[in-house]
Amino acid sequence: MKILLTAINAKYIHSNLAVYSLKAYSQDEGVELAEYTINQRSEDILMDIYKRRPDVLCFSCYIWNLDVVEELVRELGKLMPDLVIWLGGPEVSYDARDVLCRLPMVRGVMKGEGEETFAELCKIYRCSKHTDEELENLAGITFRRADGTIIENPWREVMDLSKVPFVYQRIEDFEHKIVYYESSRGCPFSCSYCLSSVDKRLRFRNLELVKQELQFFLDHEVPQVKFVDRTFNCKHDHAIAIWKYIAEHDNGITNFHFEVAADLLNEEELKILEGMRPGLVQLEIGVQSTNPDTIRAIRRTMDFDKVSEVVARIQKKGNIHQHLDLIAGLPYEDIQRFARSFDDVYALKPEQLQLGFLKVLKGSYMEEQQKTYGLEHKSRPPYEVLYTKWLSYEDVIRLKGIEEMVEVYYNSRQFTHTIEALEQEYTSSFEMYDRLREYYEEKGYGSVQHKRSARYDILLSYILYHHPKKVQYYRELLIYDYYLRENAKTRPEFAGEYKVSKEELRTFYENEEEKRKYLVNYQAYDRNQMRKMTHLEYFSYFGKYILFDYMEKNPLNQEARTCVADFQDLHRK
Repeated sequence: MKILLTAINAKYIHSNLAVYSLKAYSQDEGVELAEYTINQRSEDILMDIYKRRPDVLCFSCYIWNLDVVEELVRELGKLMPDLVIWLGGPEVSYDARDVLCRLPMVRGVMKGEGEETFAELCKIYRCSKHTDEELENLAGITFRRADGTIIENPWREVMDLSKVPFVYQRIEDFEHKIVYYESSRGCPFSCSYCLSSVDKRLRFRNLELVKQELQFFLDHEVPQVKFVDRTFNCKHDHAIAIWKYIAEHDNGITNFHFEVAADLLNEEELKILEGMRPGLVQLEIGVQSTNPDTIRAIRRTMDFDKVSEVVARIQKKGNIHQHLDLIAGLPYEDIQRFARSFDDVYALKPEQLQLGFLKVLKGSYMEEQQKTYGLEHKSRPPYEVLYTKWLSYEDVIRLKGIEEMVEVYYNSRQFTHTIEALEQEYTSSFEMYDRLREYYEEKGYGSVQHKRSARYDILLSYILYHHPKKVQYYRELLIYDYYLRENAKTRPEFAGEYKVSKEELRTFYENEEEKRKYLVNYQAYDRNQMRKMTHLEYFSYFGKYILFDYMEKNPLNQEARTCVADFQDLHRK
């Protein structure tokens, strides 16, 4: 009998930790894995599953893949009427009966934590006739009897997290993919929009085991390990032990990603973070809102003054990428109040600012409060907010446009100096992005896929329209931003005529080959090679020659090293 565990991920670079953990814990060598992405044609996934000819098929279900899973389940029911189909994961655990009612070809749903449930299910299908009576005795499932009756079995008690096997022994199978790792399950907080708040049974993996597994990642020079712990620093001694270990055993390559509550970071933790290699860790910090009424309504605990203090302190050190989150559509936050939250968080200058939209998850407290909040959301996953009593759908559309502008002109980190200067033209950062949104909408740019260089052209045309007296100033800032990240040999249109002559270039690199005044680490390269590996630009507005060195990039933001070149180094005496 072939049992197939199937994951449909959001992107190719993702891997599904859940299905690997289920297979490893079951110790069933006959269990096979199949991973796909939502970007593949569902027909191709359908054909591949059909060719594999499983007897039992299990899908891992999340908000990003449920529509695809349901389509596949319906078609497989037609093609393989004897196929036994099980679903599991957060997107089906809290409304399992409804799932079985709308998908009559599904045998059952594994609810919540799945390792022990799946292992017992495998034994039932391997060693017996898998009767209704056997399934009735299996905790953690909702299933359909042979007569069509749906049976709700009790949820299973949580397991010892240290008993979950390490799934990455064949690390070569995860090449070019993000590696996900968990050192804890559950969450101590009760945020109304989050399913983690439903599971209050917080537990941690044994620290010695964690250290061994982290060393495995370090030894194999895994590019990135993303911790899926919901609030990594909720237990200080646990967080400190792990951060100390990765700091002391840093291989100079591996990056570790953590979701943290910034206002819970204590002095010892901050000092450890401050001493880390640039790029060793990155932090994701969920602010969501700075409105005290909103924070209370979503049953969240957050001291924004402390968050600001901690983020600023880490920012000052300059060695850690910080990603801060906001959620639009929360209670008591209209668009004016959301704009204040945006400006508050934007002022902290994180490397990334994620403007997300409320998703009303099944089983969450937010779902229970829909009528109270006048909240309507989309009927299909990811159940994103349409409007609330505070926020109209017109406001949501407006915020969607602002989200796009933030992604393009802030989170891309391709326009940092230009945008920082442009902010000074407006009363608030929110207003600036709103004006950019309006410009994109008026010109019809929003529905078009743009090349990177085209984004510079559009921003310059926006500046020409709104700030015509400062076009040359902003043009040169855009040129500076462009060459900070790209050693482009074809000059972009927005940059205009190149102002460094061939004679000046020849003189500069001849001098540099002789003296190594600016490019100390280029000893192995001649003048022609140095010229290819760097870029020299003259900025007439600022009256400076700037050299961009692409060998020595900032590990945190990948910007080229820059230095001002003396006039005499470009001109023969």
